[in-house]
Parts: sequence; C-alpha cells; structure tokens
Amino acid sequence: MRLSLRYRLLLPLSLLLAGDAVATWWAADHAARTAEARLAEQQFAVARTLTVPPTFPLTQPVLNSMKGFSGAEFLFVHSNRPPLSTFREISPVTPDVPVTNLADERRLGPPVSLGGTEYRVLRLPLREPHPDHGGDLYIFYPESARRTAVRDAVRPTLALGIIGGLAAGALALVIGAGVVRRVRELDHRTRLIAAGDFRPLPLPPADDELTDLCKSVNDMARRLADFQEALQRDERLRVLGQFSGGLAHQLRNAASGAKLALEVFLTENAVADPEPVEVALRQLARIESNLRQFLDLGKPPVLATAPCDLVKIVDQSVSLLRPQCQHAGVTLVWEPLGERIVPGDATQLGHLFGNVIGNAMEAAGPGGTVRITIADGPTVEVSDSGPGPSSDIAARLFEPFVTGKPEGIGLGLAVAKQAADAHGATLGWSRSDGWTTFRIAWRATLDGSVLPAGVSVGTASL
Repeated sequence: MRLSLRYRLLLPLSLLLAGDAVATWWAADHAARTAEARLAEQQFAVARTLTVPPTFPLTQPVLNSMKGFSGAEFLFVHSNRPPLSTFREISPVTPDVPVTNLADERRLGPPVSLGGTEYRVLRLPLREPHPDHGGDLYIFYPESARRTAVRDAVRPTLALGIIGGLAAGALALVIGAGVVRRVRELDHRTRLIAAGDFRPLPLPPADDELTDLCKSVNDMARRLADFQEALQRDERLRVLGQFSGGLAHQLRNAASGAKLALEVFLTENAVADPEPVEVALRQLARIESNLRQFLDLGKPPVLATAPCDLVKIVDQSVSLLRPQCQHAGVTLVWEPLGERIVPGDATQLGHLFGNVIGNAMEAAGPGGTVRITIADGPTVEVSDSGPGPSSDIAARLFEPFVTGKPEGIGLGLAVAKQAADAHGATLGWSRSDGWTTFRIAWRATLDGSVLPAGVSVGTASL
C-alpha cells in the first residue's frame, strides 16, 4: 500500500503527541491529587489544633478565628450546651457522617450538601482530657474551594501540555509540508529532465540532504545535456558523412580534371608565365585536401609520422593563402626564420595551419592584419585583429558546425583541433588588447622531452 511521505512524517508525530497527551494527563492528575492532599493536610492540622490535648475550650471567637485561618465552616455540638456555629445565613444540620480518625490517611471527608452548597465534612469527637469532651466538632470545607485549588494546580500543567503539543504539531506540519513541497519540486524537475529540459533546478537556501539531492539532480541534468549534445553532434556527422560521400567523389573528380587540364596547358605552352597556373594548381590541390578532411572528419587521423619542419609547413600554408589575403585586403605578417623540428605528419600539419590561418584571415576582414610567429617550445601563434566572436559561441569554437560567419559551416577549427590532438599538441586561444591569438603548442620534441603547453581562454574570433 502506498503511503505518502507526508503521512510517514505525521505518523511518528501522532504517536509523539499521543504520548504527550498521556504524560500531560498523568501530570495533571498528579497535580490534582497533590493539591487535594495539601488541602487535607491543612484541615487535619486545624483539626489537631482544636481537638488534640493540650488545648483550650471551644468558644465562638475561637471558631470564628479558625474559620478565617482555614476558610472552612465549623459546627460544635454538645448534649449539655447550645451548639456553636460559624454559619451565618443557614442553620446547620448535624450531618450523618462517620467519625474521622486523625491517625488515618489524610483525606478530606465525605461530601455533604447544606443549604444548596456542597462541603467536605470531618467529624471529630472530643474526648478527655479536652475541656469540651463529650461533644462533636464538624469541619465543613467548601467543595467549590477544593475544586478551585485543584483547578489552579492542574491548569498550568494542562496549558503547558496543550500549547506544547499544538506548537509541536504545527511546527511538524510546516516542516513536513516544506519537505513534501521540495520533494514534489524534485519530482517535477526529474520529469522535465526526462522530457528533455535540462535547465538547472534553483538550489534552496537550506543546506541539508535535499539540497545535496538537488545538486545531484542538476549535475545529472548537466551530464545528460552534454550527452545529448554529443549525440546530436554525432548524428550530424553521420548524416553529413552519408551526404558527403557522393558529393566529395564528384568534386574530387572535377578538381582532378581541372588539374590535369592545367598541367597539359603548361606542357603545351612552355613560353607562357607559369606562376598563375601554378597558383591555380596549388589551390586545386588544397581543394582535394579539404575534401579528404571533410570525408575524414570525426575519424582518428592515420599519421605518417616523420621529422617535420614547422617553419616550412607554415610557409607553404602562407603561400597558398597569400593570394586570397591580397584579394581580401588582409595584411599577412610572416617571417620564416630558422627551423623548428617536431614529429608529425606533414600533410595533417598543413591542414592544421591552413585552417587556423584561413580562419584568422576571415576573422580579420578587409583592412585587418594576421600575424604568424613561431616561438621556442615549439609554439605557433596565429593572431588576427578581428573583433572576436560572440559570447554564445566562444566556449564551443572547436566543435563541428559552430560558426559565427553567415556563410561558414564551422568545420575548419574542428579539423584543426582534431589534427592537433592527433599530434599530441594543444590548440587554444585567447583575446587580449584587441587581438585574437590561436596557439598551437607541442608537448614534446623529437628527443621525447616534455614541453609546457599553454592554453589560454578568452574571446576568440571565427
């Protein structure tokens, strides 16, 4: 049987309140018995004062004084003298009650109704050597006074028990309602997560186990969001691979045909200027290379590792892109100096630098500047004077299909990142003083020594 959490919390509380009620009743009963016993002790003290020798004769002033002291009414009856009474408005009648033994347990006498008023009566026979021996002394204690004394004794205990129980119940209800509300919020949030809404749940101000559970749910939502994004990216790559197979085959055939035609032209026209044709051939070779990258995106590159001169590879990439820079009005700053040898695949490294430099050239825009430097490490830095990317894509620059250019498809930096990872290098970027810098740093040289790889995070450009 399903039992709500609310009732699971209230069941122990109900048992606790029941125990509190029993304890309150016992305390109230004990207070009532104690108050009544105290009254009985007071009346027995008065009785001993008036009846136990040595004592003094019972007179009307004496009885009146004892009335003022004890709050009881007195009646003295003797066969040889008129009765003495402290009653003022009624004529007392000798009640038919048993004799009270002062040595017995201290209890108020049996109830008697006199003139419409209830009393508790003690009957005390006077014996020698009492001066008034032979008579009976009756002590009438008002039942209303007894009830008032008992009520005054019981009231604080009952009030404390009832108020404490109600306060505990109200507090438990509030706490239980809060716990149930937070659990229901968690239930609602987990259902939203199951439906694909991975927004984080606001954390409550209280630092308790439910807050830890909220943090766990948020962490689960974040992980699921990352997993869903990875699945969507893989699905896009899968669809792209299916679509690109036939298209890439046709484009590669067209590029190969164009290259062949240009080569025939150079052979048949030996006196013609070969420079423009050679540039066209290099661009067609780049098209073929890009098509291979497109087909291989998402697959681990197969590297033909050999000693490679970074200066030479970067220089070749710059030579391919320089005509495009001149056409776009972008200043390309590059001075090839010395050698920087690293283990790697020259073709893959050409893809890496070509994509990073091409991205910087497009980011700089007309009138912009692209600077390329190689430092010890070795580290290749490509900087552009462009405005930098928008904040919504800055954290995802190296993911496929992430781009800030209207005409871009967002594959260049993804290909570059894949090539850098395959070579054990890091590809990072930073934004400082109006420049965006992409940094490719190698972790080890040919001799296997480990090198620092600095990856900075800032605002980059696409």
